[in-house]
Amino acid sequence: MPRPINETFLKAARGEKTDHVPVWYMRQAGRSQPEYREIKEKYSLFEITHQPELCAYVTRLPVEQYNVDAAILYKDIMTPLPAIGMHVEIKGGIGPVIDNPISSLADVEKLGEIHPEEDVPFVLDTIKLLTSEQLNVPLIGFSGAPFTLASYMIEGGPSKNYNKTKAFMYTEPKAWFALMEKLGDMIITYVKSQIKAGAKAIQIFDSWVGALNVEDYRYFIKPIMNRIFTSLKEENVPLIMFGVGASHLALEWNDLPIDVVGLDWRLPIQQAREMGIHKTVQGNLDPAILLAPWEVIEERAKAILDQGMAQDGYIFNLGHGVFPSVNPETLKRLASFIHEYSASKLSR
Repeated sequence: MPRPINETFLKAARGEKTDHVPVWYMRQAGRSQPEYREIKEKYSLFEITHQPELCAYVTRLPVEQYNVDAAILYKDIMTPLPAIGMHVEIKGGIGPVIDNPISSLADVEKLGEIHPEEDVPFVLDTIKLLTSEQLNVPLIGFSGAPFTLASYMIEGGPSKNYNKTKAFMYTEPKAWFALMEKLGDMIITYVKSQIKAGAKAIQIFDSWVGALNVEDYRYFIKPIMNRIFTSLKEENVPLIMFGVGASHLALEWNDLPIDVVGLDWRLPIQQAREMGIHKTVQGNLDPAILLAPWEVIEERAKAILDQGMAQDGYIFNLGHGVFPSVNPETLKRLASFIHEYSASKLSR
């Protein structure tokens, strides 16, 4: 039987009143935790994610250590791509490298489909283990978004400027839209399998889409995002959209059939709401502030909380992921502060 869970995060995601502001941290599982670093001395990221018991441990560890209100599945954004025919290797110090990049419509047409139960059973087994036996908070599943995944598939690895990706988009529009549809199909199938296995919310990471302007986003990206979220909406779990350096796209995301708009640290929450974003907002402490003295962290967190709590529907998070150099005790102290400070304000 599934365990009873703390639903504060889910309530906030749905825009409902909560007793305190829920908090979770992007990249809360992993790099800053000594226990994780010890595991990484023995196992690669690939090996961890392919061992459900170990992956579940890494996923739940920050929940137990920091008392956050949600867990996010520990896995890599590239996990589903080998299933459709991409040769992905995670190289230390570089990141994901693909030795058969996409450069034509013919390459796109060669891509296959994902069958999660056969292709990524380790992901589904990890989710089942966490949600049926281990967690007392909701588990957030996730996927990369089409633009971000396409950028790796076209560039062959990480990029600073996405020139190849954008050039492909502008010069091969037929191939581009075919690739978006293929990735859209993959994401819908992959995410629905995570929900079926027990994920209670989904975050779509379009980490690099901030490289596009609004006009290009509307034409080249928004139609597939609409299709993905419209299909996922049928599953009746909260849907979160997040990207980095993409404040200029926040209103575009607000139009999508999602529940939560995730903000990085560049756009203040108050400003986002003044712009017309009235869905639940998630964010958005600059993760670099976690390296500052506690007084600075508390002051900045308080200012963000005050803006967030001005209306129902607010989830505290960082504006991007936790750095490896952040002290885990800082994250624990911050989660406690967020709970106590928001509870004192919301009880009035």
